[in-house]
Amino acid sequence: MNVLKFVLVLTFLALPLSAGAEKAKTIDELAKMYDSSSCKSCHSDIYKQWENSHHARPFMGVKGGMMLTPLAKKGGTAFSPEDPKKATLKNYPCFKCHLPQAVISAEDSVAVELTEALLTASDEKASDKDKTSAKAKVAKLQITCVVCHNTKALIHKRELGEPEKGVLYGSKDMTSHGDKTFKSVKKSAIMSDSVFCGQCHGLGPNFEFDQTFQCANLYGSYLHAYIPSGGTQSCQDCHMARGDHLIAPNFNDDAQTSALFAKAIDLDVQTLGYEWLRKAGDYTSKIVVNTRITTHAGHRIPDG
Repeated sequence: MNVLKFVLVLTFLALPLSAGAEKAKTIDELAKMYDSSSCKSCHSDIYKQWENSHHARPFMGVKGGMMLTPLAKKGGTAFSPEDPKKATLKNYPCFKCHLPQAVISAEDSVAVELTEALLTASDEKASDKDKTSAKAKVAKLQITCVVCHNTKALIHKRELGEPEKGVLYGSKDMTSHGDKTFKSVKKSAIMSDSVFCGQCHGLGPNFEFDQTFQCANLYGSYLHAYIPSGGTQSCQDCHMARGDHLIAPNFNDDAQTSALFAKAIDLDVQTLGYEWLRKAGDYTSKIVVNTRITTHAGHRIPDG
C-alpha cells in the first residue's frame, strides 16, 4: 500500500502544471493568460523594445501582412481545414513556434476563432471595419514576456519538471520580485545560451507532424557551420547586445535592417569590360563580372 501511494505521488508530480488547468476557449482568454502588461511598470524600456519586435506580432508578418492566411483557406495548404468551424490546433503547426502557449493552453475553439478572423481580414467583400477588427483580434496573439521567461525557459524537464506557476526565469535567482502574479525569479541554465533561441529558430524540417514541412534553419546553420568554424558568440551576443529585447532585425524598419545587413555581409564586385574582335571590323562588347559575398553572421541569410 505504501509503495502504491508513493507511485501515485510521483505520477502526480510528473504531470505538467497545465495538465489540470482550464484551457482558453477564446483568443481573449488565451491573451489574458499570458498577458505581460504588468512588466511595463518596472521594465518600461525593455517592454517598449519588445512592443516593436516581431515577437510582439508573430502572426502579422512584415508590414502588417497576415502570414497565416494560407493555412486558414480551404485547400491553401495540406494543413488547411475543410470548414472554418471545424478547425483545430492541428491545422496550425506554426503554433509550435509562433504561439507555443496555444499548444498547451488553448482549446480547438481558439483555432476556429483565428481561422474566421484570418478569412475575414483577407475577404475583399468584408467591410473595412470588419477587416480592422479581425486584424486586431489576430494581433492579440503574441509571444509575450511570460512565454520566454516561463513557458520556454526550461528544456531539461525530466530532471527539472515543468516551469513553475508564478515563477519567472532569468539569468539569476531573485527571491523577491515585485509582481502580484510572478513573485520570484529563478535562474534558467539556458537563458543566455543559443539553445534557448534554437527551440523556435530551429534545426530544420519538422518531422513530428502528420505532414512534414520545412521551416527555420537558423539554429541548425549556427550549430553546424558557425560553431565548427571557430565561432564563439551566442545568438544573444549579436541580437540582444546590452539586453536589447527588440532582438533585431525589425523587418518593418528598412533603415535599421539595411544597416544590420551591411554590417553582417560584405559584397565585393569587380568588373572587366572589353571588346572582342572576332574578325576584322567586327567588335563585340563584353563584360565580365566577378562577385564575392562574404557573411560574418553566425548563420545563413536569409532564414527564420
